[in-house]
Amino acid sequence: MLRIGYVRLHDDDAQDMTGALKAAGCHVVRAEEPHGQTVLDSILDFIGSGDQLVVSRIDHLGGSSRALLDAIDRLEARGASLYVLEPELCSVGATGRTLRAVLEAVARLEPDTPRRRRSAAAVQEIRALQSEGVGPVEIARRLGVSRMTVWRKLRAVNA
Repeated sequence: MLRIGYVRLHDDDAQDMTGALKAAGCHVVRAEEPHGQTVLDSILDFIGSGDQLVVSRIDHLGGSSRALLDAIDRLEARGASLYVLEPELCSVGATGRTLRAVLEAVARLEPDTPRRRRSAAAVQEIRALQSEGVGPVEIARRLGVSRMTVWRKLRAVNA
């Protein structure tokens, strides 16, 4: 059985986590930038049957319960398992069934759609609308940003 460690580098104690993963018997430890997903995806795509993905904390696998369930599903589809150091959890056996039940219950409470990201309002667009006589409230509505964003960008241009 190959144990593969995975850590996100956004934590101040990333070095400690890497050491903890190696102390837990990980043969390989892979690290990823905070908002990255490519290293985790490649691990989930190539992990072998009987292997184990080890993380220091479960939130390193994703930001939502659905993302955690998807990662566990991908591991199980390849015949691999998940082991979490803190709190100590494993995706196989009784703890695995409990972990899945809890994640599924929490996933049902989460909204189905991801949060909408606001579009970045370009200063040129704001200035063009202002020069046409459109007010800040209407500019904000048209561009899908807050009024405060419009005011901040106008103030920055005028400064």
